[in-house]
Amino acid sequence: MSSEAGTLKTNISNNTNSNDKGAKKTSTLSNSLIWFGAGVSIAEIITGTYVASLGFKKGMLAIILGHIIGAVMMFAAGLIGAKTEKSAMETVKMSFGENGGKFFSFLNVLQLVGWTAIMIYDGSLAANGIFSTGHWVWALVIGALIILWVVIGITNLGKVSTAAVALLFVLSLILFKIIFFGEGGAAKVAADGMTFGAAVELGVAMPLSWLPLISDYTRQAKKPVQATVASVAVYNLVSIFMYAIGMGAIIYTGGGDIATIMLKSGLGVAGLLIIVFSTVTTTFLDAYSAGVSMVSIHKKINEKVSAIIVGVIGTVAAIIFPMDDITNFLYLIGSVFAPMIAIQVADYFILKNKSNEKSGISVKNIIIWVLGFIIYRLLMRVDIVVGNTLPDMAATIVLCLIAGKIFPDKKSEK
Repeated sequence: MSSEAGTLKTNISNNTNSNDKGAKKTSTLSNSLIWFGAGVSIAEIITGTYVASLGFKKGMLAIILGHIIGAVMMFAAGLIGAKTEKSAMETVKMSFGENGGKFFSFLNVLQLVGWTAIMIYDGSLAANGIFSTGHWVWALVIGALIILWVVIGITNLGKVSTAAVALLFVLSLILFKIIFFGEGGAAKVAADGMTFGAAVELGVAMPLSWLPLISDYTRQAKKPVQATVASVAVYNLVSIFMYAIGMGAIIYTGGGDIATIMLKSGLGVAGLLIIVFSTVTTTFLDAYSAGVSMVSIHKKINEKVSAIIVGVIGTVAAIIFPMDDITNFLYLIGSVFAPMIAIQVADYFILKNKSNEKSGISVKNIIIWVLGFIIYRLLMRVDIVVGNTLPDMAATIVLCLIAGKIFPDKKSEK
């Protein structure tokens, strides 16, 4: 997650229950810049390292194919929000009902807590690689700064956050030059059992993690379709670039330790500052958004206090638990949110159904989601060249259409 995206995320989330039609509209350029920042992330670099055993050509093909699948899903989710002018969790209620929407808000909170812990862990390890004091020390430093960011608030830190993203992208360009235009040649990477289909799923995973959030941005776009296309295209192109850096670090330098590469390139203290502050300004948004999602579950919950608690939990988890391999976490995100968006796509674009929004919970769609979740987990046992997400979504949409014919919902009036 990144600071530019989170800036608007925070501003919009604070106005989730306000009159959206009276809100200021955002330009296509503004949306593009937001998603440019969203793609610049150390987490994406690290995820790219996982597919290195496939080799550069097959690895890039898997990354690109995965992002294409993820981009289609992002576009569908973002367009629903753009056309209805509803936030992400409000669009979920259109298919799953009020309480169903709260259920997915809760799952989104869990996802964001997980990302908070993972980002603190990754940042602390990278910082420790430059200035060795023990990764737990850096976890405490980063965690404390995140909580400070929460207390101060994003409105007073906008320029700092933007600068951190800019610096991280400059660092990414430097790393790209060192990795792909350095003196080292391609090294043979030991096979680790990663299949092409599994690598595709890792390519899908990052854009998929934005599905519960993208409508928070596109719902206020002046030109809904244009802004959604631009946002999705910019994010996925930048994300592919970051994945490539991670994969290249393994193949062309013989290791995926970003801190070591920074030291070799003379980015000692500067690299440390960039790692720490980019981690803080991006992870702050995960913690803060988790607090905002908690408010959508129960209005009496204080979002700032919740965000601080999430920061504390993330810090403790980063110190206690090893998080070097997050593939299972990424697959879990896929199994939860892929069938969710498939149901939304079927409901909104095919069945034209919007009647569930006023209900407490759509039992029919919840059952279909459970089936979609199970199908995804079963497909993980099968090596499918296009990964698990695409066939799972297709199966879930078919289930929606069948259920829609057998148990039709009343169409809501436009």
